[in-house]
Amino acid sequence: MRISLGVFVYVVIGCVVAAQRDFFGDLHRIDDIVSAALAVLLWPLVLLGIHARI
Repeated sequence: MRISLGVFVYVVIGCVVAAQRDFFGDLHRIDDIVSAALAVLLWPLVLLGIHARI
């Protein structure tokens, strides 16, 4: 399976943004993991101040 460079860069930027906003700090429950995944995928909204915490 191959992914494009654009998708890879998008996910890497999402990981950086989510890490800076402390979404990876406490991943003990399923809802924390889902919140972190949403923050990675929806990082432009996280930058606008919309929190993807469940």
